[in-house]
Amino acid sequence: MNHLDRLEAQGVRILREAYRDFKDLAMLWSIGKDSTVLLWLTRKAFFGHVPFPLVHVDTRFKIPEMIAYRDRLAMEWHVNMIVGQNVEALRDKQTFPDGNLTRIQCCRRLKSEALKHTLSGDWPRLRLDHASGEYVVDSKPEPFTGVIVGVRADEEGSRSKERYFSPRDKDSEWDIGDQPPELWNQFKTDFAPGTHVRIHPLLDWTELNIWEYIERENIPVVSLYFDQGNGTRYRSLGCYPCTKPIDSKARNIAEIIAELRTGKLKNVAERSGRDQDKEDGGGLETLRREGYM
Repeated sequence: MNHLDRLEAQGVRILREAYRDFKDLAMLWSIGKDSTVLLWLTRKAFFGHVPFPLVHVDTRFKIPEMIAYRDRLAMEWHVNMIVGQNVEALRDKQTFPDGNLTRIQCCRRLKSEALKHTLSGDWPRLRLDHASGEYVVDSKPEPFTGVIVGVRADEEGSRSKERYFSPRDKDSEWDIGDQPPELWNQFKTDFAPGTHVRIHPLLDWTELNIWEYIERENIPVVSLYFDQGNGTRYRSLGCYPCTKPIDSKARNIAEIIAELRTGKLKNVAERSGRDQDKEDGGGLETLRREGYM
């Protein structure tokens, strides 16, 4: 068994433990490479089936190719797709692109708040109707108390402080100093009533591992990750007003892996193109303590 096999086996184990121990379970799908690997891993863990809903928080400022990819794959793989939005903030133009908020404030409104209220069922949300291919209003939004997320410890500083099973309070707020120990692959999955739990099957994976696994499994990813002929590509995906491509001529998965293995991107942070990170002092801890992904 090689390193990728071990990572895959551990991820499958965590997914199955989560499904066994949490009744109201969902999985976040950001459309990026990590959460798409997580989706693929879930299909392997449950023999081609995804037994819980996928949740995507749509800010309406995502790069259009991301949304097209989301809808195509959701239809092809026949997943239970839920989309949440902060409709009020968008209606009132309380966003950074509209010039009324800072980037951090915008993330708080369009991502953190939208995620928390989508998971709690407090706000209306959309569900993909596979018969028509259209999104319809979910008439009976149920709360989710366990949420599976494609977080990696090496991607950004605050994520290295996570646990595989990481508790939040009823408002999805994260107390970094109050987390259960996880020793010898023993995970705490019994939490007090009202606890919201984030589950991180990819915590030990690296960016290189993700791309090696995508290559091995032939997982479809968004074309934005590859150079389209202008010498740039996206390394991390987000909202188009706050996400910039990096200088890279990698046109396929093998060339991305070569960049990572040779250290060509050694001094370029994975999220260096995400401007909200810079506004938060180089990390995302402020937002993540409040419930951000």
